[in-house]
Amino acid sequence: MNLVVAEFIENLAPKVKDTLQGTAKLVIKDEGSVMLDNKGARAGDDEADVTLIAPEAVFRAILDGSQNAAMAFMSGKLKVDGSNMRAIKVSEILTA
Repeated sequence: MNLVVAEFIENLAPKVKDTLQGTAKLVIKDEGSVMLDNKGARAGDDEADVTLIAPEAVFRAILDGSQNAAMAFMSGKLKVDGSNMRAIKVSEILTA
């Protein structure tokens, strides 16, 4: 498994466990994908209710609070495939 993906899994698993309804996928450009659900986080590229696609730097900035997820989306840094409302919920969990 890619080290970047492993690091994201380690950081995200406690944040999403028992808080996320449905499934979400973070596609980290040129690194891999992380699946999120109420069990936590894992490497994978399965179907998801919503997919967020961005470079590693954008996801890191969202996670550390220096980048607002909505602004990243509006400026084209973050792409969403699926429900925008679910994407907002996922970003709220990630920044909590």
